[in-house]
Amino acid sequence: MKELLKEIKKCNICAAHLPLEPRPVLRFNKNSKILIIGQAPGTKAHESQTDFDDASGKKLRQWLGIDAKTFYNTNNIAVVPMGFCYPGKGRTGDLPPRPECMPKWHQKIVDQLADLQLVILIGQYAQKAYLKGNSYKNLTETVRNYQEFLPAFFPIPHPSPTNRFWMAKNKWFEIEVIPILQERVQVILQ
Repeated sequence: MKELLKEIKKCNICAAHLPLEPRPVLRFNKNSKILIIGQAPGTKAHESQTDFDDASGKKLRQWLGIDAKTFYNTNNIAVVPMGFCYPGKGRTGDLPPRPECMPKWHQKIVDQLADLQLVILIGQYAQKAYLKGNSYKNLTETVRNYQEFLPAFFPIPHPSPTNRFWMAKNKWFEIEVIPILQERVQVILQ
């Protein structure tokens, strides 16, 4: 797995489309129990080379019911975004993840995760890719029907502060879904 990670860290297949140099941000090891698949790293993660090292990460750890030490232990959590490098800025936030990473790398990584027990799908890009036509018409409905995807997958919205309007309109998520997510995570990590 170390060789695979080294190979990925050297990847530059989408360099011509990136605003900054390729610097893949991901982490995993063969013992990772939970795989988090998000969108793509932001500028802060690009610079620090640390995933979810921001307000989104703080919220995500809160949703999972775990501390940073547990979160960053790759025996517990692997993070493999849809796009490994910062994709650039769009009109309303970061651009979508580059499409090259998933078909080139994801299956190679997943195949080596010997103790994988749950895949948390953050946002519409991960959900559409991994739920393959079984997702609902939009993220809200996919997340609302999360039970249909268990035990393998758990779809959630992005924990970004920019999703505060979604959270305000969908209070059921934190009331009904987060406790189930936390319970699932605790059972796996015990």
